[in-house]
Parts: sequence; structure tokens; C-alpha cells
Amino acid sequence: MKLWEGRFDQPTAPDADAFNESLSFDKALYRCDITASIAHATMLGACGILSKEESDKIVAGLKSILSDIEEKKLAIEGYEDIHSFVENHLVKRIGDTGKKLHTARSRNDQVATDFRLYVRESALRVKETVRSLIKALLALSEAHYDDIMPGYTHLRKAQPISVSQFFNAYAEMFLRDMDRLNHTYRSANVMPLGSGALAGTSYPIDRNLTKELLGFDSVTNCSLDGVSDRDFVAEYLFSCSLIMAHLSRLAEDTILYTTEEFGFFEISDAYSTGSSIMPQKKNPDIPELVRGKTGRVYGHLMGLLTAIKGIPLAYNKDLQEDKECLFDAEETVLKCVGIYAEMLGHVTLKTERMEEAAGSEFTTATDIADYLAKKGLPFRTAHAVTGKIVRHCIEKGITFSDLSVEAYKEFSPIFEEDILSVVDARNSAASRTCAGGSSPSSARQSLASILERLKSL
Repeated sequence: MKLWEGRFDQPTAPDADAFNESLSFDKALYRCDITASIAHATMLGACGILSKEESDKIVAGLKSILSDIEEKKLAIEGYEDIHSFVENHLVKRIGDTGKKLHTARSRNDQVATDFRLYVRESALRVKETVRSLIKALLALSEAHYDDIMPGYTHLRKAQPISVSQFFNAYAEMFLRDMDRLNHTYRSANVMPLGSGALAGTSYPIDRNLTKELLGFDSVTNCSLDGVSDRDFVAEYLFSCSLIMAHLSRLAEDTILYTTEEFGFFEISDAYSTGSSIMPQKKNPDIPELVRGKTGRVYGHLMGLLTAIKGIPLAYNKDLQEDKECLFDAEETVLKCVGIYAEMLGHVTLKTERMEEAAGSEFTTATDIADYLAKKGLPFRTAHAVTGKIVRHCIEKGITFSDLSVEAYKEFSPIFEEDILSVVDARNSAASRTCAGGSSPSSARQSLASILERLKSL
């Protein structure tokens, strides 16, 4: 039985039924729907809208449905949506009293409430998975304080950095993601139940009681907005999109750094694949899949934004499109973040190769310019002098370390014996002791800061 069929003279066409149905995906809301219905029935009893006996009977029936679903005794099937499924089964179990559950409630505010319950729980699930990824990054950071690698801008070697700083940078990104998920939770944690179809209800309900029973922070202030607001879904999908953006950046670095050309990382065989034709290949399929799935989550965000951009107040069926995109985005993010955290625990760093690369391609040129500036030469002049040294080395096929002090003095009399230690890559990284810098001491401080902030998220 459909909840709305009384007004109609003929049944819905089979193809219209198939097009309208949402049970195939909104069955994921079964626990949220039953939980919200239990709170609603309890409130109806407390307010005298239903008798206590009726309220208790409905609550007991709903709990029995939930128990049977979770014990696999009751399959979720055969109805238009999860709300019809629950209510019809309730009537089957307790009779006409079950038909009173929907008193002072519309399916519009029911759906909105169920989905907010789901989104706030999902935000916590995703946040905890991101936490596991941050911990995997910090384990690598802690293990490699004293190792160095080249830092890049424009994918060209720039300056030597601490390996620890590299992993800290990604941890910072994912910390921001966790903070955004906390905000998403707060955005979802507002209760629309009591908004009715769009105009509220004439029954003397107690929305604050229902709010307390369901653990919401507050109730919506406008019934028109309460049933049609899906900003919290867009915010959730945006949070997921940024998580995937950051993960995709990490995947790109992983893919590059595991190539023979870089040779900085090696992924365990357990998290790699081979080629069907080239026996020598060891492919980074997991990072590549993560990078590819990022667009999928972006697409869900754009789909939802497009769905809500032109709907008039209040509820419209377009809003049924809010669920599949979120469910798939949630599953995608949980799988991608989870597998990446595991994979990082099986990555080997080739620290000798990384240090060798950190000292090549004139990565300490800025240190030479800074050296001259610290001795009184204007920085722009120091920059020009250093550029001439670089050009000289390129023409001769040598490096900074190959130059003698006398050779440096040909470019500027300011140079002294200590320039030979300044151009060392390890010394370069170690010299940057400012907060957030590339030195081992700064990397340790950054790690401690990340760990402290992680506790509060």
C-alpha cells in the first residue's frame, strides 16, 4: 500500500513506479528512519496527541522491525521507499495503531530528518578514516626526521627539504579535512522534524523534546526551508571532494616518486600489480585508481549543486537526487582513504637516492644568494651573482661543490671558506629552523603540533 494512494482512482503505471522508487538506495536509511520514528512517536505520546498506550505500542513495533532487519529476518523490499516499508510493516504488526505514527508529520520533514541523521553519522565515519591516514603519514614523518629530499616547485627541483616535512604537509591537508567534517556534522545536526510538508503542523507538538531524543543541537527556524534545505549535503560532498583532491595529490606524488626516474619510494608487492605482457613491470594501480576516482566524487558534488540550483520553495521530487550521490561518495572516500592508509604502512623510502637527488641541480642556489645578502650585498644583486655562478657551472658541467673558494671569489670577494659548507644540501635543509621550516628540528615541532591538534578533532 502506498502512503498517498487515497486520492487516486487507478494504480500507478509499472514504469512510473519503477522510475519513482527509491527503496533500492534509500534502504540505507532504515536505522535512521526507525530511530526518528521512535522519537516522533514518543513525543506524540508525551504531548497527549497519542495515548501513552498507543505511543508505547508503536515504539515496540518499530523496535521489533529494527531488530528483525538487523538479524536478517526481514528483507527490505517490496515498497516505494524505506518510509513506506517501515510504516506498512508497522501496521502489519500492530494494526491500525500503526497508522497513527504519521500524525503531525509529513514524508518531507521525515525524509529530511532521516538524511540529516545519516549525514552526521557518515561525517564521523569519514573523519575517523581520515584520522587513520594522518597517523600513517605521521609514522613516516617520525621515522625520517634526519633524511632529506628535494622539494619541488613547477615539478622542478627547488630546495632541499626534510623528508619529514613532506609527510607533515599532507597531514596538514587532511587535518583541515577533519575540521571541515566537524563543521559538516554541525550543519547537519539541525532538526527539521515538525516542519510538516512545508507549513508546519497544527498539532501541539514539542519539537524540542524530539530534538533532545535524537541528539540534534537545534531545530530549523523556518518550515519552508526545513523541508527543502540540502546545503548540508552539498557541504558534505564538498568536504569529500577536498579529501579526494588532497588524496589525489598524494597519489600523484606517490606515482612519480615510485618511477625509475625518481626512485624515492617503493610500494610493497602486496599493494602493487604487474603487466600481462611486460614481465618487468610493477605498477602503482592503487594510487592511480585513487587519482581516477577523485573525478567521480567531484561529479557527485556538481550533480547535487545542479539539482538544487533551480528548485522553487519548498520540497520538490528533485531532492530525491541527494541520496545516491552521497552514498556513492561516502563509499568511494572510505575505500580510497582506507586503502591508502594501509598502503603507506608498506612503503619503503630510498633515503640514499633521495639525498643524492636533493643535492643535485643546484638546489642550494638560494643558500648562496642568502649567504651574500647576510654579508651586506643587496638580495637582488646577490641573486644575480648566484645566477652567474649557476650558468658557469652548467657550462663547465660541474656543481657548486666542485668550485673552490678561489673560484667563488672570482664572482664576489665577499665569499669566504664557509661557503663550502653552505652549499651542502643537508646543511641547507638544516639551516631553515623557522617555524614550519625544512630543518629536522622544525619538522619535529610541526609533528608535535599536528599530533596535538589531531587530539582535539
